Amino acid sequence: MYTIGYDLGSSSIKAALVEAKTGKVLARVTAPETEMGMDAPEAGWAEQNPEDWYKYVVQATQDILARTQVQARDIKAVGIGYQMHGLVLVDDNHQVVRPSIIWCDGRAVETGDRAFHAIGADTCLTHCLNSPGNFTASKLKWVADNEPDNYARAKFAMLPGDYIALRLTGKATTTVTGLSEGVLWDFADNTPANLILNEMKLNADLLPPRVPAVGEQGRLSESAAKELGLAPGTVVGYRAGDQPNNALSLNVLAPGEVAATGGTSGVVYGVTDRLAFDPGQRVNSFAHVNHEGGAPRIGVLLCINGAGILHRWVKNMIGGDSLTYGDMETLAQSAPAGCDGLHFLPFGNGPERMLGNKNIGAHLLGLDLNRHERAHLVRAGLEGIAFAFVYGMKVLKELGVDLSTIRVGNDNLFQSDVFSSTIATLTGATIEVHNTTGAVGAALAAAVSVGLAPDLGSAVGRQEVLERVTPGENVSALETAYLKWERSLEGMLG
Repeated sequence: MYTIGYDLGSSSIKAALVEAKTGKVLARVTAPETEMGMDAPEAGWAEQNPEDWYKYVVQATQDILARTQVQARDIKAVGIGYQMHGLVLVDDNHQVVRPSIIWCDGRAVETGDRAFHAIGADTCLTHCLNSPGNFTASKLKWVADNEPDNYARAKFAMLPGDYIALRLTGKATTTVTGLSEGVLWDFADNTPANLILNEMKLNADLLPPRVPAVGEQGRLSESAAKELGLAPGTVVGYRAGDQPNNALSLNVLAPGEVAATGGTSGVVYGVTDRLAFDPGQRVNSFAHVNHEGGAPRIGVLLCINGAGILHRWVKNMIGGDSLTYGDMETLAQSAPAGCDGLHFLPFGNGPERMLGNKNIGAHLLGLDLNRHERAHLVRAGLEGIAFAFVYGMKVLKELGVDLSTIRVGNDNLFQSDVFSSTIATLTGATIEVHNTTGAVGAALAAAVSVGLAPDLGSAVGRQEVLERVTPGENVSALETAYLKWERSLEGMLG
C-alpha cells in the first residue's frame, strides 16, 4: 500500500510516492520543470494563480504514476504541505475570486500593525501568540478595504493548502494549524480568533469548517480522481504549512526537538509544550501538526531572509555558471576559520523580523585587498549566514527551546560542512542530516490517517540519518570572528 505527499511551494510542486509499511520512497518528482512565476502588480506585492498550483499537482501525480506503474487502487491516501500565510478566496461555486496573495507579499503590514495596536499587544500575544502583522488575516482585511466587490463575492477564505484540499475533495475545510499561521486562532479560548475578526470587521463565516491536521479530511471526488489518475474515495489525510511539515518530516514532534532549513531564506523551528511567544516579535509561534488544546505543541519559528540568497550571489559574482557549489565548498575549506577578519552581514533580502523588521542590507566588512582572495569571500559568506543563525538562536533559547540537537534535510546550505560545522561549533549543537523531504513527510503523515502507520512518530521515525555534524576544534577562531560580526551588526542597528 502506498501514499503520496505534495509539497506546494511558490516555485514548484514536489510530489513523493512512498510505500507506507516500510517508508521506502519509490519516486520523487517536481512540476513544472522551470520555476512557477509570480506577479507583482505593485512594488512589494506577490501573487499567484491557485489554479496553476492544482494544475501542477495533477501533472506531478500523473508523472509519478507513469514512472512507478503503481496501481491507483493501491494508493490509499495523500498528504499536503504548502507555502504558509497566503490567502485564497473562492466563491459559492469554488471558483477563485482573485489571485492568491502569497506569503512574501507585503501590502498588509500596516493593516496588521493597526489591528495589533488597537487590540493591544498583551491581548494579541497571549491569545494568538503573534501580531496580525502581514499574515493571512491582515491580507483578508486588505481585500475587504480595497477590493470590496471581491470580498463580497467570497464564500471562503483559505490557506493555499486548503485550496488544494478543496480541489481534491470538493469540500472547503481548514485546520487549527492553518488558522494559527494566519493569526486566526485563539489559543487561550481554543476557538477561531474572534478578537481579530471583530477588530478587523471580518465575516467569521468565511472561515471553512475545521478538520484535524492528521486524519481523514475528505476523499477524492470523482472529477479530481479522474484528473489525477487516482481512485475515487482516496483519503486526503494530512495538511500543514511548509515549515511545520518540514519539522514533521524530520521527526521533530516532541518538546525540545528542533528542525532547520537553509534555502534562499533560513529557518530554525523548535517545538515547545507551552504557549510561547516573543514580546519583541523577533520569532513567531504557531500550532504544530500534533497540537491539541489540552496538550500544546507550539512550533517557534525563526526566519532569516538573508541566507542562501547571499551564497548564490557570491557564486554569481565570482564564477557564475562555471562555478559549482561543490567548487565553492572546496574554496571555503581552503580559507581559515574567521577568514582573516573578512565578514559578511547577509541581510540583503528585505526587512528581517529578528532585527525588529529593519532592512539594513548586506555588507562586506574588513576587506583587505592585499590578503583576501576568492576563498575568503566564499567562506565569509557561509560564515556570515551561519553567524545569523547563531544570533537568532539566542532568541529561541530565551523562549526555552533546546538546541542541543538540530535536524536538517539533505539539501541546501546544510550540505556545506563549513556552514554546518560553524553553527555546531558556536552553539554546541549536534546537527543530524536526514534523508527526507517535505513531500516525503506529507506522504508518511497521510499513512497515519488510514491506519497504515500507528502514529506520526512511527511513520516518520524510520528515515536514514546520513551524517552527524558535531562541534569542531576551531572554537577560538570562530568565537572571535562571531563577536566581531555581532559588533558590526549592532553598529548597523544603532
